[in-house]
Amino acid sequence: MKTLYIECNMGAAGDMLTAALLELTGDRQGFTDRMNGLGLPGVRVIAEDAVKCGITGTHIRVTVNGDEEEAGDDPGHEHGHEHGHGHEHGHEHGHEHDHGHGGHSHHHASMADISAMIDSLAVSGRVKADAKAVYALIADAESRVHGRPAEEIHFHEVGTMDAVADVVGVCLLMEQLAPEQVLASPVHTGSGQVRCAHGILPVPAPATALLLEGIPSYSAQVRGELCTPTGAALLRHFVSRFGDRPVMRVSAVGYGMGKKDFDQANCVRAFLGESEGGRERITKLECNLDDMTGEDIGFAEERLFGAGAFEVFTQPVYMKKSRPGVLLSVICRTEDADRIAAEIMKHTTTLGIRRQDMSRYALERRIETAATPYGEVRVKHARGMGVDRSKPEYEDLAELARKNGVPLAEVRKAVR
Repeated sequence: MKTLYIECNMGAAGDMLTAALLELTGDRQGFTDRMNGLGLPGVRVIAEDAVKCGITGTHIRVTVNGDEEEAGDDPGHEHGHEHGHGHEHGHEHGHEHDHGHGGHSHHHASMADISAMIDSLAVSGRVKADAKAVYALIADAESRVHGRPAEEIHFHEVGTMDAVADVVGVCLLMEQLAPEQVLASPVHTGSGQVRCAHGILPVPAPATALLLEGIPSYSAQVRGELCTPTGAALLRHFVSRFGDRPVMRVSAVGYGMGKKDFDQANCVRAFLGESEGGRERITKLECNLDDMTGEDIGFAEERLFGAGAFEVFTQPVYMKKSRPGVLLSVICRTEDADRIAAEIMKHTTTLGIRRQDMSRYALERRIETAATPYGEVRVKHARGMGVDRSKPEYEDLAELARKNGVPLAEVRKAVR
């Protein structure tokens, strides 16, 4: 399976993600020519070499009418609109900064303005849909932070154009690379505080923290903002799973460099290659039950599968005072564990849940549809780690066998 893995050991920002993906294509000139020909008002995109801790990569620089967004130029000057985000370069938080740029004022764009701008670009419908979905995530987070409807959130002109270029650039490169799955590491957010027009805010910034809800993230020794709202929104939209890099045959590695220098290489690293199954993080949740009926436990199992659990199963156990009981075990994604634990509490009588984080080896899986004389049957395919096997879906076989009045084995034979 064609897999893109994004390593966020130094966070994620729109320009860094763009640069890392661009390196995977190997076509800087083609990309910048296309971006500069899209018709984004006043925008010019430049891809240039950058070196961090001895590693050479690509840095993306965006100017708007010759100006480059710089956070903190005039942090003390507040103005009357809320701004989603601005500066993505060098991990600076561009939240609500006003920039004089020679004494001229800037306009502000609403979510409707940004959607209309994206719709006017000479890109595919898929790129437009992806870009608008990413911005909708940002607007929703900002509306929750500021307590205002998303349609009332406004974005600073230079920061908006800078970020739109980053978002559209990533969406274009995702379309070009066409990975079948996008995975990423847990996200390093940085630590400390950042100065904004409203004062000093903690890192991650409020909008970024909301965008990272449900996504594994952490704060280490690095002081400063490493993950920006745009970076968080792009990861949330494109990444299907966060965890360790799977077993891959890597065909290309890209380094997207930030502007600032740290003791660690300030970059997003991207791997493109073929994965054939591998190890992924999972969590096992367990509890003992001795006061629920079989029907109630069965209903709880149904709800837990509906909540996204991989496996739900029970085992008979003897509890204290030799009372017979049931051990309920649930296997789920690590990032879903807190949510599914709440579902266990809701649908069972337990007062406590044991949690065990672990990993599992998993094959690459896909489902295809096979035509038979009796009707269509879904077929599960599994591949990787020296294995290649297929199995028809039992429920489809049974339904066709009942409908056609034939043995189950006959329908299964027709699939083969």
